[in-house]
Amino acid sequence: MAPVLDLCRQLCGLFCNQQQAFDNPPLYAHIQVRMRPLAHLAPGSLLLEQAYTIAPDQPYRLRVLQIVDENGQLRIRNQAVSDEASWFGASADLKRMATLTTDALHALEGCTYDVNPRGSGFVGTIEQGCRCRVERKGRQSYLVSHFEIDGDRMETLDRGHDPETHELVWGSLAGPFEFQRTASYADEIPGSWLSHWA
Repeated sequence: MAPVLDLCRQLCGLFCNQQQAFDNPPLYAHIQVRMRPLAHLAPGSLLLEQAYTIAPDQPYRLRVLQIVDENGQLRIRNQAVSDEASWFGASADLKRMATLTTDALHALEGCTYDVNPRGSGFVGTIEQGCRCRVERKGRQSYLVSHFEIDGDRMETLDRGHDPETHELVWGSLAGPFEFQRTASYADEIPGSWLSHWA
């Protein structure tokens, strides 16, 4: 299997950190992450919604990712979506997803992940340069982000740093979020993507 397809298959799913949140409620919120193929868009396009489990239709992160193989280097491009709130909950509704067009997508500069195989999974780190800007609670920061995925397990660690002082201003102090896959959407990857990556 081509690495780009393997990465896509592993990412396509619904992930939840229920056990971690129950074991350590003061340190970890109960979160779900859904990534689902946008079959009508460019190969590797996934709709991502990340939300607190108590409010799955009110995600605090909504993006369109695109997995690409650039001369043997796997990358995941991050794209914002115009009128974001109108797409809340769309990752659970294939009909709504099918109406999302490239006109609504905007590349996020400095927010591409470089991804490398490790064992039977992958490790991804946001590109260097401190250019992936995030506004949180009215304060600007740059994102430092890392993920690992292997089969049904995924770990993520996102932290925001002050652009001037580089001090940590938000993010987990206790370590990465530990997710388990609760559903897979790999069977929704269209045949045209498989042909493109062959």
